This record gives sequence, structure tokens and C-alpha cells, in this order.
Amino acid sequence: MSDKGMAIDIGISDKDRAAVATELSKMLADSYTLYLMTHNFHWNVTGPLFNTLHNMFMTQYTEEWEALDGIAERIRALGHYAPGTYAQYAKLSSISEPEDVPTAETMIQLLVKGNEAVAKTARSALKKADSVNDQPTADLLTQRLDIHEKNAWMLRSLLQ
Repeated sequence: MSDKGMAIDIGISDKDRAAVATELSKMLADSYTLYLMTHNFHWNVTGPLFNTLHNMFMTQYTEEWEALDGIAERIRALGHYAPGTYAQYAKLSSISEPEDVPTAETMIQLLVKGNEAVAKTARSALKKADSVNDQPTADLLTQRLDIHEKNAWMLRSLLQ
């Protein structure tokens, strides 16, 4: 949804800003869904790796929480409203959440898949941002890619 204020003249057309905002909205939805899943697992993990996973999940969900603002604010800077409800995130997110409390190993697997899903969404949004010469969005997405690929690697390493 577009913000109706003073015209934006930053060298990116209205149509291109809308396309990038749409991709960033998917990124925000995936990021929020992953944040929520990671926080849920932090609260509910059990087993011999409890302390390791409890702390690792806290590190990851804290970083993810802090990143949400940057994504939403970039959508706003492009002249669009950021999605901010569970209903909007459910429609936009590519990540499905578990309906129960999984085992610690399944939590790790779900978080690997979740981080990989966010990376794929970021890559798609990055392609769009690059195509319209939107360097601030490309920079933001490159940073998010680095974090989510690293998180996926660290989680995957626990399964070996």
C-alpha cells in the first residue's frame, strides 16, 4: 500500500519503488516469522543441548528482532506502508511454522530451513533492487543474506 504524501523524487520511479517495496514486504514477513519461530524455540527447547541451543537461539532472535526495523523503514523510505500484522505476514511469508513443540533436533532443522528461506527471499528482493538501481535496499539485503547464510551454516553444523 502506498503512502499519499509529497511526491518522492529519489531517482527510482513509482512503479519500481512499488515493486521493491513488495519484495521487501515479503522479506519482512519471512524475517518476522523466523524471528518468532526462533524465539519460540528459545523458550521451549529441551534436552542435552538445552544451554547451547537456548543461548544460540537468543543470539539469533535478538539479531533478527533488531533487523526488522531496518527492513520496515526501507519500505517506508520507498513511500509504502510496511506490513505489520500476523494476518499480513501469514499471507506474505514463505515459512510455515510448526503447530506443536518439536524436538531439539527438529527445531534446528526448521531453523536451518527458515534461515535458508529468508536467504532465498532476500536474493529475490536483491535481484529486483539491483535491476532498478536501488543501492540502499541492495546493501540492506546483502547484509541480511550474510547473516542468514551464516545462521543456517551454524545450525546445520549442530546436525553433523
